[in-house]
Amino acid sequence: MKLPFLSILLLTLIPIRMQAQHSVNYDESKVPALVLPDPFVSEKGEMIRSKEDWENIRKAEIFRLFEREVYGQIPRDFEDISFALAQENENPYPDLARLEEVDITIRRHGQSHTMRLNLFLPLEGEGEFPIILLINHRRSFPDGKLLDEGFWPVPELIKRGFATASFHAETVSPDDADRYQEGILNTLYPEQMEMADGMKAFGAWGWAAMRAMDYFEQHEKINSQKSVLVGHSRGGKTALWTSANDPRWAITYANESGCGGAALSRRKFGETVEIINSSFPHWFADNFRKYNGREESLPIDQHMLPGLIAPRAVYFASAKEDRWADPKGEFLSLKLGSRVYTDIYGQKIQFPEAFESITSPIHQKSMGYHYREGEHDLTWRDWEIFLEFVEINL
Repeated sequence: MKLPFLSILLLTLIPIRMQAQHSVNYDESKVPALVLPDPFVSEKGEMIRSKEDWENIRKAEIFRLFEREVYGQIPRDFEDISFALAQENENPYPDLARLEEVDITIRRHGQSHTMRLNLFLPLEGEGEFPIILLINHRRSFPDGKLLDEGFWPVPELIKRGFATASFHAETVSPDDADRYQEGILNTLYPEQMEMADGMKAFGAWGWAAMRAMDYFEQHEKINSQKSVLVGHSRGGKTALWTSANDPRWAITYANESGCGGAALSRRKFGETVEIINSSFPHWFADNFRKYNGREESLPIDQHMLPGLIAPRAVYFASAKEDRWADPKGEFLSLKLGSRVYTDIYGQKIQFPEAFESITSPIHQKSMGYHYREGEHDLTWRDWEIFLEFVEINL
């Protein structure tokens, strides 16, 4: 994808502008001492030791806290959903895959909204195929082109036997603070805009991923039980929250998702809660703004998010030059979050003691991580490493 020079310049300058407006810490010696909420102590002060207590008591408490204080709701109610095939774009891979352009129409309270899903199915093989869904927050191509192969490597996924799909965030909630309501919020869920814990853009994108899964479940060529949800950056934040809401995803991959995604908020390293809420007020619930500059008062932190996905597989990845997303904070969040997998579900998971000692991908049953060279992006190298994890977990 070739962006105009001005667009590239603006994207490059975003962290610079944030640094000019806020004091950004990149010094580990200035990271506050971490005093994190305990996932195994209930709101009544009771210790959570069994799977039964986790699933019936503590998991629900933590979910409600993330929903109320961070991400906002993802409404579940609607009256009808229907699927229709469109034929607007040329299939870029006719020798490898069949393209289904799917219009998903949802109706609620006399209103309807249609989102577009693009699905590629392998020509070889009988199916049912495992499915990989990418949450795509990047702008649609003006010429109607469906994808950037570096970001969404459809040919390589097809060759490895996967069906793969994606939707543009724009089709449900534009990634724009002034226009994010111009989608399902205005048409289907207007009451959410009046709530301090109401749905914002991340919730809308997660809702769209759920509707895509509704389509996969009824598709004769797809094995929806072998499903992978992938998101990069803001899409990675969305993927994690979506999977916490929807247990139908077997593997969840958050690539360089940073603040409000994989990284621990209390580290205040790189992008902070105040910076992200100031720069992108349409992403999180209004309640999240209460914690601007006050991360230590959050009743949860991001290490508790993998526990909402457990025992299903979860994968984080970081890039060495992406200090804005706090790679160390992402790793520590996953490592600390693994306690639910080990202590509650009895899985054998072990991460290195020191983040600095990581020299190769960490792939094990249910949890994985890699830390590659380079900048903030979802690259073929990320996909290549992640697919090795998928092979042992799907």
